[in-house]
Amino acid sequence: MSQLDSPTVPLGGPTLPQERRLVTPIPGPRSQELMARKAAAVSAGVGHTAPLSIVAAGGGILLDADGNSIVDLGSGIAVTSVGNAHPAVVAAVQEQVAQFTHTCFMVAPYEPYVAVAEALNRITPGEHDKKTALFNSGAEAVENAVKIARKHTGRQAVVAFDHGYHGRTNLTMALTAKHMPYKAGFGPFAPEIYRAPMSYPYRDGLDGAAAAKRAIGVIEKHVGVTDVAAIIIEPIQGEGGFIVPADGFLPALQEWANANGVVLIADEIQTGFARTGAMFASDLFGIVPDLITTAKGIAGGLPLAAVTGRAEIMDASHTGGLGGTYGGNPVACAAALAAIEVYETEDLSARARHIGEVLEGRLREIQASDPRLGDIRGRGAMMAVEFIDPATGDPDAALTSRVVRAALDEGVLMLTCGTYGNVIRFLPPLVIGDDLLDDALDVLAHVLTSS
Repeated sequence: MSQLDSPTVPLGGPTLPQERRLVTPIPGPRSQELMARKAAAVSAGVGHTAPLSIVAAGGGILLDADGNSIVDLGSGIAVTSVGNAHPAVVAAVQEQVAQFTHTCFMVAPYEPYVAVAEALNRITPGEHDKKTALFNSGAEAVENAVKIARKHTGRQAVVAFDHGYHGRTNLTMALTAKHMPYKAGFGPFAPEIYRAPMSYPYRDGLDGAAAAKRAIGVIEKHVGVTDVAAIIIEPIQGEGGFIVPADGFLPALQEWANANGVVLIADEIQTGFARTGAMFASDLFGIVPDLITTAKGIAGGLPLAAVTGRAEIMDASHTGGLGGTYGGNPVACAAALAAIEVYETEDLSARARHIGEVLEGRLREIQASDPRLGDIRGRGAMMAVEFIDPATGDPDAALTSRVVRAALDEGVLMLTCGTYGNVIRFLPPLVIGDDLLDDALDVLAHVLTSS
């Protein structure tokens, strides 16, 4: 039995038995107590997927205050890819915390920030000269990528895509396509944001060339080439439903952008850092973005984000135009350096590809006897299933919600996504064991028979 098959070894975090175990219904009494406190103390606008009070996590397991061991198929939304509290990340954080926690890089610089920038310049797509700026969150990285692109081009318009998600700040809400829950009642939004149709093979039936021609036609007619500073796109869309564009779509967009002086921004906040079976999803589609935004899996659970890109574009801003009090915090940078080393030395891209093979294989077995699984798609450990009404092909959000709730009752945490709310996404930690993953998929198959 390999280490990743063992039910008891510590996998990227605290030593927790790698097995699903329920000792109370979900939620148990202690989790219910926390939910009551949350309702009283926390803004109602901050929701949660699972009514749990988590006290420890490691490998593919979340341990709640009631002693329930829950299989984690969400990784904190693709954040804990190296595992929760990976020993290398913990050691790096502890060492840095003991030295200093903050000086503000803009006031008194420190080596970890520079080292993270050097690492990102090295591992992101392309062999051109690159530079990096660090921030706190994915939305902040996107905002700054747009600032940089506008400064570089002297233009204002930014084009995003149907089903895209880029954050919850004012500008990134404007870029985000989904109204509820991200935009409802929060306008007005930032101006000079436009939307083009995404390649969605399951629903539009177009090949990559045709989908790109459609999108470019919308941009040229509705926006005008000479006004476009940037197009921003997730190589595989995340919140929008794990939509994988048809082959050729992204290269055609890059060719058009290059020909027209438009900055191509790849939002790899959810797809980055080995998640899709490559270090970055752009590599899977043969594109080299001008700018790339990263966050989530970058630092093993600590808040950090980055914009990395062509040096001449990154240097367009005047001194002082980029930054932030906490951007590139030294503790988060230490965690990122450790996490990047884990991705590379433990070849977690290969592990992601293996997880993807397991997920796709099991999901297609289920699909063969259940036509409600309309589409199975994704890359690596970023897979999804879209649920439909077989009679009409319409999205079935109600079924999706029932399945996720029933799985949680059995001790498996899954996340939904999609513009229509009818997609279950699978984002397990890349250190999850095969036995635990198989068990979770057994639960999915079981709950589908009664949903």
